[in-house]
Amino acid sequence: MVINMAYRPLPIGISDFAEMIEKEFYYVDKTLMIKELLDSKAKVTLFTRPRRFGKTLNMSMLRYFFEDDRDSHGNKRDWSHVFAGLKIMETGDKYLAHMGQYPVIYLTFKDTKKESFEESYQQFQMLIAEEYKRHDFLLEDIAHEQDREQYRSIASKRATQVEYQNAIRFLSQRLEAYYGRKPVVLIDEYDVPLENAFTRGFYNKMIDFIRSLFESGLKDNGSLAFAVLTGCLRVSKESIFTGMNNLNIISIRNAKFDEYFGFRADEVQQLCHYYNMDDAYRVVREWYDGYTFGQTDIYNPWSVIQYVDDARANPDWLPMAYWANTSSNSIVRTLIDHSDDDGKMQIEELLAGGSIRVQIHEDITYGEIYDSSDNLWNFMYFTGYFRKISEWMEGSSIYAELVIPNKEVHYIFEQKVQNWFRERMKGRDMTQLYTAFVNKDCAALEEQINDIFEETISYMDQNEYYYHGMVAGLLTGIKGFGLRSNREGGKGRSDLFVRPVRRSREAFVIEFRVAKDIDAMDAMADEALKQIEEKQYDVELRNDGYKYVSCYGIAFCGKECAVHCRDSA
Repeated sequence: MVINMAYRPLPIGISDFAEMIEKEFYYVDKTLMIKELLDSKAKVTLFTRPRRFGKTLNMSMLRYFFEDDRDSHGNKRDWSHVFAGLKIMETGDKYLAHMGQYPVIYLTFKDTKKESFEESYQQFQMLIAEEYKRHDFLLEDIAHEQDREQYRSIASKRATQVEYQNAIRFLSQRLEAYYGRKPVVLIDEYDVPLENAFTRGFYNKMIDFIRSLFESGLKDNGSLAFAVLTGCLRVSKESIFTGMNNLNIISIRNAKFDEYFGFRADEVQQLCHYYNMDDAYRVVREWYDGYTFGQTDIYNPWSVIQYVDDARANPDWLPMAYWANTSSNSIVRTLIDHSDDDGKMQIEELLAGGSIRVQIHEDITYGEIYDSSDNLWNFMYFTGYFRKISEWMEGSSIYAELVIPNKEVHYIFEQKVQNWFRERMKGRDMTQLYTAFVNKDCAALEEQINDIFEETISYMDQNEYYYHGMVAGLLTGIKGFGLRSNREGGKGRSDLFVRPVRRSREAFVIEFRVAKDIDAMDAMADEALKQIEEKQYDVELRNDGYKYVSCYGIAFCGKECAVHCRDSA
């Protein structure tokens, strides 16, 4: 299929607003966020959203709209053209009067993930120094030599840690003195260094540094017009936003700003229609919809764009878990590792399409995530792994009913469960199971399989395909045998062949069934054996030189099984 170049290109990996508009990428208009931000009149606003939901692009949009941008000589650059034809231009003079009127301090913490505090701190030095260099025309207007030297030392990464902790406030003061107007401060991905520091063991040092940076720049800064921050998680006021009564936190629970991060359903429909892909909308909805921000149904914008771009070139393109590739998703594995029997049952309920009940905590810190299962569930909810379908009050506490939002996130869980199970089985002695299987000791084999399944997490709603895969995985390591699944043989397709390397030894055919209740398992196992006989599934093995062939019928109900065996006629 040849892509029609008359269409706008899709913005794969584009997070700079001016580049998005000037290079004519397809843009879903979120500029009315500017109006809502101005209407809120909040001094400091923190937006928490999952990764890859457009936070950086929106922060870039705010910068281009508000900034009185100057080059190294102090000459003003006009960015109004990048907003031409967009919704913000229809709001009137009350809002457009703010365009290009503020000095802006723009910092992104996304690249501060380092091995140690010292390396992370050096990254902070560099990004703050770069922002100072971007405004180096201010030096000509600084009257006192002491202030000029402080500015130069920060810009050249020679300043003390205390000076860097006060760097936002100091630059704000210099900008206000030069422009005669207080600056806007924009900080993107504010919590990336905190999550990284917690993972690597220097959390307290990082908390102390960022707390000081924010207290100085956002709380005690008389030269601040307003500030906007973005991140994945709200970190409690006591931890990092100490005493900041001017902080307005907009999480995924808030109805305010609910449509500006991610795509609404109508926006996705318009996107599919634009690329003549209306038929793809059903797939997009099943895989990438399912989030609820405030009161708005939201699609994952990263995955929608990636899928539409791939499917444009190939109409037969199958959906993928694109979001899974943007992170290790190690939090899912952590959830599994930390889960007791009740927790594993909750995961199974979610994977089966059910829901769980969780008390909501919005003010947890990274240091508290693993303190309780509720904290872990909350972290995953606020970072995009679950969707809230209802919430209510019990006393003074808020509770929510959570589900897995879509097939993409279900796939992430499924893969992590599979990896966890494989690793668990690597460390398990399977000798008794293999011996029981080869000796056709049905009672012992049944007991071994039941013991293993009791420890597992079901991820396929306990259908036949799931059990087939699990048993195949258990038998994969049996010495001297190979496995073949769903092979054509006789008059149908058998579930599983277990074939010895030496043809003088016994081979096996296995057929699986799923029973509706425990009492029906034995009858279903017999039915499986009967099908092997009637369909002559053993013919392929005999034609391949195996003289001795036996058959297993295995029926499952939940995490229990019945194993029946007989020699093939």
